[in-house]
Amino acid sequence: CEKQHPQEVKIQDFVDPELGKVIPYGVYDKTYNQGWVNVGIDHDTAELAVFSIRHWWYSMGQQLYPNSQKLMITADCGGSNGYRCSSWKLKLQELATEIERTIYVSHFPPGTSKWNKIEHRILGHITQNWRGRPLTSHEVVINLIRNTTTKQGVKVEARLDENRYPTGIKVTDQEINAIAIERNSFHGEWNYVIKPLSRD
Repeated sequence: CEKQHPQEVKIQDFVDPELGKVIPYGVYDKTYNQGWVNVGIDHDTAELAVFSIRHWWYSMGQQLYPNSQKLMITADCGGSNGYRCSSWKLKLQELATEIERTIYVSHFPPGTSKWNKIEHRILGHITQNWRGRPLTSHEVVINLIRNTTTKQGVKVEARLDENRYPTGIKVTDQEINAIAIERNSFHGEWNYVIKPLSRD
């Protein structure tokens, strides 16, 4: 920008009447020190959260772990991927059945999400990388995420998710009862396993 014509920027969330908003959902792979960020532009829903995991699996995960039998997910305790969210569990059930993998889930207890590795290794660095920079388009957001680097050498891939994720979708008792969930004896509300269903 020229000094005489500074670029106008938003001072808080990146929300624009035409561009919409950005909702980054990330996956951090500890083994390979790689990050994957799916940038939604509609609503923050359980469907978006699980789609982000699904897209990571098909884009990176299955190539890195072709012989895996299980998937381990750590997640915050609240929000669209929270332990109380029935839609989150239902969408994980669909994913487990689709990829034929057992999914282990551990939620960080309330107030402890700062210990989530993705916060330190990826999201914090992404926030620093775009601090003070005008987020003027989705392309700018994606490029800033992709160009995020750390001393630990984390590689981050990102994609724009233009899908629509409607809110207010109700999960029926029948759907909840059909989820093949096994709760851990230690805080089963936060630690549980979802097994793939038979496709017969």
